[in-house]
This record gives sequence, C-alpha cells and structure tokens, in this order.
Amino acid sequence: MNSPTSKQLPLDKQPTTRMAARPADTNAAGDIFGGWIMSQVDIAGSIAAYRRAKGRVVTVAVNEFQFHKPVFVGDLISCYAEVAKVGRTSITVDVEVYAERHRAGDDDDVIKVTEATLTFVAVCDDRQPRVVPAE
Repeated sequence: MNSPTSKQLPLDKQPTTRMAARPADTNAAGDIFGGWIMSQVDIAGSIAAYRRAKGRVVTVAVNEFQFHKPVFVGDLISCYAEVAKVGRTSITVDVEVYAERHRAGDDDDVIKVTEATLTFVAVCDDRQPRVVPAE
C-alpha cells in the first residue's frame, strides 16, 4: 500500500471510481460524512467484484474499514478496488481511497484517507448464491 501522504495517485493502477465531495455530503461538523465514504467504497468494491464474478454480486461483509484522514468539501475522491481473494461463491475486495486536495495557495496534496476490505457473494437472478466462474 502507498504511504498516507504523497504528491500523486498510485501510478500502477487505474481508479475504479472518482467523485467530488460536495457540501450536501457533510456531517454536523462540516466534514464529509463517513457514511458517504463507506458508500463510495461499497460501490467501488462492487464494481471489481461484479467484473470478476461476471455478473450480479451482493455485499455480505465489511471485514475491515479504517478512516485515516478526514475528507473535505471539494476533495476529489479516487477509489482503487482490487480483488484480493476468490472463493467458491465469494469475492474479497480491497479498496483504497485517496483524496486530491486543492487548497488555494498550496500545492495539490494527495492523501490516502480510507482503506477497507469487503466480501461480496455472486448471486443468480433469484438472489441465491452461485459459483464464481473461473477466469
């Protein structure tokens, strides 16, 4: 994993999702609400799991979730999701979240704000578990 603070996003992979944090996403203290970030992580993780499962998946567990730094209005959030493990019907995905901060008068900072591990299960149209196909 990359260091929590750097001047650039990871160069060896592409972001799964990107989203700008908006004022509507803030908590009472004026920071971006943790639930909003959790939602972005779940979306990014589900994209990676869907691609690997070649179809529908559902979130069954949030195995680990760590908030390292706050996210502020105006930050550009990049979520990097990578399949870590594939079981018979399940897929475990690691997600790292970086914030690009554009502060007036300062250089842009790139900060790892969150990392998480989630487990998804591949399901059929009837929402029953199905076997994850071989790559």
